[in-house]
Amino acid sequence: MNTKYEQLLAKNEKIAVVGLGYVGLPIALAFAEHFDVIGFDINKERIAQLSQAIDYNKEEGKEAFENKNITFTTETTKLVEATFFVVAVPTPITDFHTPDLSPLLGASRTVGKVLKKGDYVVFESSVYPGCTEEDCIPVLEELSGLKFNIDFKVGYSPERINPGDKQHTVSNVIKVVSGSDAESTEEVAKVYEKVITAGVFRAASIKVAEAAKIIENTQRDVNIALMNELSIIFNRMNINTFDVLEAAGTKWNFLKFFPGLVGGHCIGVDPYYLTFKADRVGYHAKVINSGRYVNDSMGFYIAKQTVKKIIAAKGTLNPAKVLVMGVTFKEDVNDIRNSKVMDIVRELKSYGVEVQVSDPWADEAEFQHEYSTPLDNVIKEGYDAIIVAVSHKAYSLYEEDYFEKISTSKGVIIDVKGMYRNKIQNLTYWSL
Repeated sequence: MNTKYEQLLAKNEKIAVVGLGYVGLPIALAFAEHFDVIGFDINKERIAQLSQAIDYNKEEGKEAFENKNITFTTETTKLVEATFFVVAVPTPITDFHTPDLSPLLGASRTVGKVLKKGDYVVFESSVYPGCTEEDCIPVLEELSGLKFNIDFKVGYSPERINPGDKQHTVSNVIKVVSGSDAESTEEVAKVYEKVITAGVFRAASIKVAEAAKIIENTQRDVNIALMNELSIIFNRMNINTFDVLEAAGTKWNFLKFFPGLVGGHCIGVDPYYLTFKADRVGYHAKVINSGRYVNDSMGFYIAKQTVKKIIAAKGTLNPAKVLVMGVTFKEDVNDIRNSKVMDIVRELKSYGVEVQVSDPWADEAEFQHEYSTPLDNVIKEGYDAIIVAVSHKAYSLYEEDYFEKISTSKGVIIDVKGMYRNKIQNLTYWSL
């Protein structure tokens, strides 16, 4: 009897990728080079565009769709044809910083309804340790009427997608894989090994793989929080934080993290999944929660510093007009999820400041829908302050004369990422 991997490779069976966002689409296209793939998403507009080889996330060009054995669909009945399911849906947080598992459980219900004996389900969504076995598998069992590890197998392989990064792609980053038993671990590993040139790492268990993913971003979050706290301290000493980090970075073992806004769908979210689970097992995570507090406060801190600089420069705050450049959660991507730039905008507006928001990458309609704020890319003149919040490559081309033309004579440049350090001489300059 052929193994699951052999059946898939022979194209006697199909892979279904459920969720075709920043995570699901790249892995679906990678699988489609070697296997028959069904790409499933509940967003009809998304499926319509992908069927025409258009990725509105601008992560995959038309060439990525060429010569791929993939069918895009919103029809759940189509999923019956698959025997190997990869679930790659978002795992956001609520307004109370607790896990929102509704997309994940919804996808589990969708798969559960079409699950058959002998099928595999692999989850890629970032979750807390235990989520796959404690939350997802019971849904699969209930909807399918099948027994876990007897009728179907489950695996977990955490995504390592870095939006906008053309160097660390799906294929050349080591993939962590795990299964619900030895056999499933090996089958899942073989499927991924076919598309991951960097190779796969077989984790000891599903929980270990879940934990490995969640601490990747938690580690970064805590380190960035330290840099942000240092920037607050150094600001009171009139020392530029980036100057300090440049000097300290000359030592071989100094970790090169930098201050900044921590938003997006990973670093600003994953630690809350871990602290949630920690509370469930009776431990209050002190360091992780402190780091989250610092990073979540930075938008408000930057806004208040901006207000102080405007008052110091012109003697009054009202009226004041501020241009915010960049609203995506990181440079050179159009992803606006959990953008902490909006904390700056909201805080400035609470002071009665007139704020204009611009970004060459963000989609105007999507931004308006998500934040109820217009995106205005028509740059005017007479700004009392300009906040460069995201280090888009296009912004690196600007010189001080550009900012002088659009600022008042007492204009203030707030350089969140330190892009213009030592380049601003005439205008008031401040950075983290």
